[in-house]
Amino acid sequence: MILPSLPSPPSDWASFEIPLGFIHDALVGIFPSFPEQLVIYVYALAILTGITVAIVVSNYRLTARGAEPWLVIDLAIWAVVFGIVGARAWHVATHPDDYFGEGKNTWNPLEPGSVWAVWEGGVAIFGAVLFGALGVFIAGRLAGLRFTAAVDAMAPTLLLAQAFGRLGNYFNQELFGLPTDLPWGLEIDRPNPAIPVGIPDDALFHPTFLYEILWLLAGFAILMLIENRVSFGKATAGIGRLLPTWPTFVRRDAWHWGKMLGLYAIWYGVGRAWFESIRLDPSETVFGIRSNVWGALFFILIGVIVLVVQTKRHPGIEPSVYLPGKEWTPDSAVDSDEIYSDSDEPGDGAGSTPVPATSGASRP
Repeated sequence: MILPSLPSPPSDWASFEIPLGFIHDALVGIFPSFPEQLVIYVYALAILTGITVAIVVSNYRLTARGAEPWLVIDLAIWAVVFGIVGARAWHVATHPDDYFGEGKNTWNPLEPGSVWAVWEGGVAIFGAVLFGALGVFIAGRLAGLRFTAAVDAMAPTLLLAQAFGRLGNYFNQELFGLPTDLPWGLEIDRPNPAIPVGIPDDALFHPTFLYEILWLLAGFAILMLIENRVSFGKATAGIGRLLPTWPTFVRRDAWHWGKMLGLYAIWYGVGRAWFESIRLDPSETVFGIRSNVWGALFFILIGVIVLVVQTKRHPGIEPSVYLPGKEWTPDSAVDSDEIYSDSDEPGDGAGSTPVPATSGASRP
């Protein structure tokens, strides 16, 4: 009996090549190992698409609270650079047998399988979020932006970015779960190093990448609903009187001070803990539990702590997305009828020639 199934893309769809032609001919004499083709990985394109979507949505959210339009790009640059480093470091640390040991190409970036080969897959969201948050903190300080305001605007959009990234896992035929006979069982090409010996060649697998995509999209929708409809305050009647906070279903802009980041961490941690528990690929374990399950539980704990602490310390809204004295307003743009060039020198006449001004936002 042939079971219905979800097909995987052909393995050669995971990447495509662009000939470098004269660029290769010009540089191969200087760099003998310079490749003849530029390899583009669908996984990398999926991640870049997710980052772009997250930036656009984050810009809308942050600007709506009074930030300078597209200031989020400054934050994103720092977050992406730090996030890539953290994501790869976490993955390598939790999969050491894939990169270290006899016969492994650990350090050569021009050969497959090195610790630098992010384009081949192998990044971890836990490291990306932790290091990315550090990047946002640094960028926010440089721009005079409150860290909590920045992460509240950006955290929910991470769910969208991650959803796109999981499509890349689909093309790489990775991150699938245990064997299943469900109608949406995933077909995986053989051989595949993630499939243990003894599993039948016709076995289908849980499409955990698809489960996570649905969880992430649902999480974004729910976080948007909560942000606009639910706030926490002291209940005056019922069982809520016994608790320090209680949900009230009225629109109240109280999800500031990092609380959206807390919600994101809890939502993602709960889902990831389950997805990890049914994944088939090998991973380091601690006390018999996969390392990424521990990471997910850590995320949940951090999210709960952030919500409890910040709700107690800051029950109201943030007065501004900017730090005191660093506020930006549209009126702060340059607005002069005449300006002069920077190259004015005594006697060259440049200073006497006004140049039409252009209006542009200036950040404090």
